[in-house]
Amino acid sequence: MSRVCYLLVVLCLGASLGNVSAKPLTYEGANGAGKGKHIVFIASDHEYKSEETLPALARILARHHGFKCSVLFGLNNKGEIAPGQSNVPGMEALESADLMVVFTRFQNWPDEQMQHFVDYMDRGGPIVGLRTATHGFQIPGDSKWAKYGNGFNGKEYQGGWGRQVLGEKWAGHYGGNHRQSTRLDIVPAEKDHPILRGIKTMWAQCGGYRAAPLEPTTVLAMAQPLEGMTADSPPNEKMPPVPGAWTRSYQGKSGKAGRVFTSTYGASNDILDEGYRRLLINGCFWAVGLEDEIMPDAQIAFVGPFNPTWGRGGGRRKPGTKPSDMAGWDTPVVPLAK
Repeated sequence: MSRVCYLLVVLCLGASLGNVSAKPLTYEGANGAGKGKHIVFIASDHEYKSEETLPALARILARHHGFKCSVLFGLNNKGEIAPGQSNVPGMEALESADLMVVFTRFQNWPDEQMQHFVDYMDRGGPIVGLRTATHGFQIPGDSKWAKYGNGFNGKEYQGGWGRQVLGEKWAGHYGGNHRQSTRLDIVPAEKDHPILRGIKTMWAQCGGYRAAPLEPTTVLAMAQPLEGMTADSPPNEKMPPVPGAWTRSYQGKSGKAGRVFTSTYGASNDILDEGYRRLLINGCFWAVGLEDEIMPDAQIAFVGPFNPTWGRGGGRRKPGTKPSDMAGWDTPVVPLAK
């Protein structure tokens, strides 16, 4: 294929992706502490099933707590969910967002989509980042967005968006997936933090990530790699705990400081654990400024069928799944292949 033909193919593909319907999957809450607040969730990672975790959390926050929740996905040119796809239509939803929840991995979005993301940060909007969001972008060095890429080496934004905003970039695995799960232990000095209300124990099926968050940071929970895939598996004595959940802030171009809550877990099977699921719900409340509304016994039950497929035995998502397949309260998140 000639260079000219190759460029035409790339341009046509980009155009087709850009024309995919931009309508987000939206859950509209009616009553609760979150009424009047809008949360935008961005799901596009290659491995941990953010496309399952985030709509499940969005339904909980909308149905039980009154938030308006919009979920955006990486989509292919048919409008189907394509995990890890660097095309997330509907980013203009961030214009009215009170909170942005990010679960992406190595993204390189079109300029228009990235501009909405940057505009949100420029105004200092609060952010929740999960798992691979620490390395949420991989952007070429000649791009105007290069500084947001994982491990950016420029002095003005050392480490890229993950390090500068969430507190950590990709630092390596710390425990093997599907072989070693993780216990998250509350830091005793932070036991009264609002995000930890109602939580006694937490366990994640994911293996660990190395993390040493950029200061100033408040670590809420330490992640202890375990020897097996059950919550009562013994700890790996050769792997001391590392930070697994923390808070910090960043400053937008507007001068406003935005709250940040980060956790290096969040695969779809992780939120089956009630303690960890409560941590993420509480983290959203705190980030959006509703920490006084965090109740230790707040409702966090799943809304509609939840079918996580990250872990073993979870089944396989139906091929060609579209965001609209998860509309409403009663459709499965996500539909499974028959």
